Amino acid sequence: MYDVIVVGARCAGASTAMLLARQGHRVLLVDRSTFPSDLRLSTHLVWQPGVAALKRWGLLDELVASGCPPMTTAAMDVGGFTVTGTMPAADGVREAYAPRRIVLDAILVNAAVEAGAELWEGCTVDELLTDDSVGAGPQVRGIRGHLRGGRTVSATATVVVGADGMRSPTAARVGASMYLARPARQGTYFTYWSGLPSRVNTLYPRPYRSVVTIPTNDDLTLVAVNWAIDDYRAVHHDIEGQYHQTIAEAAPKLAEQLRGGRREDRWIGAAVPSWFRRPYGPGWALVGDAGYLKDPCTAQGITDAFLHAELLANALDDGLRHREPFGKALAAYERQRNAAVMSMYDFTYATSALAPPTPQEERLFTAMRDDPVLVGRFLGVFAGTVAVQDFFASPSTAA
Repeated sequence: MYDVIVVGARCAGASTAMLLARQGHRVLLVDRSTFPSDLRLSTHLVWQPGVAALKRWGLLDELVASGCPPMTTAAMDVGGFTVTGTMPAADGVREAYAPRRIVLDAILVNAAVEAGAELWEGCTVDELLTDDSVGAGPQVRGIRGHLRGGRTVSATATVVVGADGMRSPTAARVGASMYLARPARQGTYFTYWSGLPSRVNTLYPRPYRSVVTIPTNDDLTLVAVNWAIDDYRAVHHDIEGQYHQTIAEAAPKLAEQLRGGRREDRWIGAAVPSWFRRPYGPGWALVGDAGYLKDPCTAQGITDAFLHAELLANALDDGLRHREPFGKALAAYERQRNAAVMSMYDFTYATSALAPPTPQEERLFTAMRDDPVLVGRFLGVFAGTVAVQDFFASPSTAA
């Protein structure tokens, strides 16, 4: 019997398994994929607070060694001009990174195994094992699944953690309730390009659409186009044509670079809703996108996965070592998670509308043109190093 079974071995799951194993717990980590393997739908961005977590865990040097370019500055092209700024540091870390997931996820999975977690790769979970004898409803006790060769496997644990993404089968099986749910307001298509002379993380906001460039491993640049949700649904019939047309209209210099570059992958896209799920119950917990999801326009997913893995691992450690009852420890985890992300959740949802700039925002952009410190603080909102409420309460950004 294990202390914890973690279903899903990507950013949230592998991190949670690693931290629990380092705390001395017996952990089983399960994923239907094998590693190293890619995860297509990802913004890749790990902002400074997430990079600081990798540094705390002793994994940052491996990411740096992968050749992923560090980012300390970013740019925003608002149409008439471009502003560039330096993002504020988090715990002394000034660099953000945007690694390919075949790189990052392998680092995390290997760290979990090195810490002592057992890994079942190529394992699909078919059902949760439950015990109805406790008198307070079904208690999750383990998993039953199958390996790629077809062999049935099962395991039991004190707690099963669902880290299996936004379509989490674990959350569905336990009936995790959803709250503060909001529909998708934009949709994205992106791909990777080689041969681009300028590899700066740049945002091109335009009314009801935007373009973003993000440098990643292997001298590639992720170039994404975002459309308001109704336009995104229409784009599906001509992704390539609409992608290039939008970039030509919004970012003509970038369009010229793409003509001299080479597309290196297929089109990848999605429209992502926003919601919270109750992240715990009898014998189970949720972490990462399984428990909290938001539009990728602020690229918070990986950083949140790391920070919430720390919160959950500490809560489970308290429960497993009987410092706190599981219910009390996991309720505190939910409160801490929600308090940490609520302002960003609202800011992300507002940003995802891709609405034309308000008069206040136009004044802000004009002010940033001659104030690199203000630019840096604005970029810090996206990076999570400047609190949303602090930035917009400042006299220099108020209406």
